[in-house]
Amino acid sequence: MKYSLVYLACLGISAQTVAQEQNDEIEKISVTYKQAYRGDIPQKQMPQSIVSVSSAALDQKGITKLQDALDFSASISRKNNSGALWDSFSIRGLSGNENMPSGYLINGFSGGRGFSGPRDVSNIDYIEVLKGPGSALYGRSEPGGTVNIVTKKPQFEPQGELKLSLGSDSFNRVEGDYTNGINDTTAFRINGAWQDSDSYRDEVYTNKKVITPSIYHQINASTSVTYEFEYVDLAQLFDRGVVVLDNDFDTVPSSRYLGNPNDGDTQVYSRGHQITLNHDINDEWSLVAGANYRSSTLTGFSSDAELSPSRQSLFDDGRTLTRQQRYRDYEVEDLSVKFELSGSVDTAGITHHLLIGADAYKYDLRTALSRYRGGNGTYTVDIFEPNYDVERPAVSLLYENDEEQKAYGIYVQDQMDITDKFKLLVGLRFDSVDQDILETNSGVFSTSSESQVSPRVGVVYELNNAITFYSSYSEGFLPLSGTDASGDPFGFEYSDSFEVGAKFEYLGINGTVAFFDASKSNMLVADPVNVGFSAPIGKADSKGFELDLNTYITDATAFNLSYAYIDATTANDIINADWGVPIEKGSPLVNVPKNNLNLTLSHQTALMGKELEFGASYQYTSSRLGDAADLSFRLPSYQLVGVFGNVNLTEQTELNVSVNNIFDEDYAESSYNALWVYPGAPTQFKMSLAYNF
Repeated sequence: MKYSLVYLACLGISAQTVAQEQNDEIEKISVTYKQAYRGDIPQKQMPQSIVSVSSAALDQKGITKLQDALDFSASISRKNNSGALWDSFSIRGLSGNENMPSGYLINGFSGGRGFSGPRDVSNIDYIEVLKGPGSALYGRSEPGGTVNIVTKKPQFEPQGELKLSLGSDSFNRVEGDYTNGINDTTAFRINGAWQDSDSYRDEVYTNKKVITPSIYHQINASTSVTYEFEYVDLAQLFDRGVVVLDNDFDTVPSSRYLGNPNDGDTQVYSRGHQITLNHDINDEWSLVAGANYRSSTLTGFSSDAELSPSRQSLFDDGRTLTRQQRYRDYEVEDLSVKFELSGSVDTAGITHHLLIGADAYKYDLRTALSRYRGGNGTYTVDIFEPNYDVERPAVSLLYENDEEQKAYGIYVQDQMDITDKFKLLVGLRFDSVDQDILETNSGVFSTSSESQVSPRVGVVYELNNAITFYSSYSEGFLPLSGTDASGDPFGFEYSDSFEVGAKFEYLGINGTVAFFDASKSNMLVADPVNVGFSAPIGKADSKGFELDLNTYITDATAFNLSYAYIDATTANDIINADWGVPIEKGSPLVNVPKNNLNLTLSHQTALMGKELEFGASYQYTSSRLGDAADLSFRLPSYQLVGVFGNVNLTEQTELNVSVNNIFDEDYAESSYNALWVYPGAPTQFKMSLAYNF
């Protein structure tokens, strides 16, 4: 018996016999991977905007990190990356805790909640940006949307790839991927990457090892199970970026490192286990059950610019930067389970596409921060002539939070085919969360419990084969991790989101246009006085417009566009007691540009009998607020142009070359404060040679 594997997405596997060849009596089974939270509803008929980024697009531009991959969607903007040690972003201008990594899904399970470092793309098949209202289904997510990473799955037909990459700043990387069938019912896959590189930032380096093996087993004709393991070992120098004095973004070169190389490695370890069982009950109904366990740690020293003006020597002489010595000891264990039943029934001439599920998780978070905080001139560096031969001062414990969350949710959704053209979606989710936080240094203990019902409603109207209109509304609920500088927990976030749009496919042009209006309570931003803490600013609103499209200008020339206009602001007047700074209603949210645009143009041809593809990319990001407490500090707009090309040297060997920021533009990726500005990379060159077998 021979199996062929065709994978489309994630969160379960379904199998059925599709044909039997009479001549050789070989039974062929097609195996498909189901989309997360989708049931049997085609994407065209879903009342929300969805953007997918394939692994081929990542390879084309030489992308190796998730954060860079998310630039394909203009709805996503970069946030404070905490020393370049985690992924942080907002969708449609709204994000979670500024001092924690951004949440995302891996095959429908929580994956970003923890300290796993910037996510590598070596095992990513494709990325989905599920924008807009969906809280009644996804649960405990931001109102702007959710990122779902779909990993590469085992196949029975043998295939593999070995890729070697070299690039600017001593970039060295090896990637491998191999899959094959063990027997008629079991297949495996193993992929991963090793990377050792310096940086455009002086003294900064990265050493990373990622291994992600997986195995698939067909129990019988209707039942299968997949297990995936993830191993991450990352060592990197903590890097807060550069300083900006008096809004002069040329205060120091973008390469200038202002930390202490003697701090050594910040070490990240992460282990992930994911198992998914899929069972086809019959032709109409399927059952998916799964569990996900992830553990991660982040430990290491850093030397961070002191943000308190009264303690900062730089404001006195313009060259001596006072720093804090810090030591982080973070640890997370995250266990989640999911059970989902999907299918369709017909009643009174109406087809009901039902999705019924339950999930639960136990999340343990420990964050301990120690520091040395002297006065002016006690632990400094000259920003113009830095001396890196400086010993680290001793630190003492500032705080240690031990947090435990336990939660469960039940959800049901029904998308009804009222007519051939008109669809109505209704959904409901119930969440119950218990949260305990102990600040061990002070002995302060807090506990809270909350339950919430989140509704969702949507409509879809298929005008014709080319145009589909949709609208959707959803409410959301999210527990917030951590405490403020006083040791008080942040509590819970409530949100609502509305979206109206159209999906179109006409004359080879595919795309989505959407208008949205979302808001959330208890919005968190970085606390610049009590550095390392967050503080609430109350309610925030985000309104805007999006356009995503792709087309072929000619049979061989592809064009992709993503544009977003986002107006994300505070929705109430507040005066923060710690900052003593008034924040008026309508003030912009930090690190959110109003205009974001990404274009990619590629062309396929032949040169001397070899298949050749080449193209260019363009990104425009408008100015945005750089400090939540200083509305006068804004990061300038920037434009980036890149080029890329790949050629098949032989049937099995491919050469890829990419150059990013070819005009060497100086720009800031994101900011926490004027003294913690993370600069973007100058011109970067990368070359990869891949051998497929």
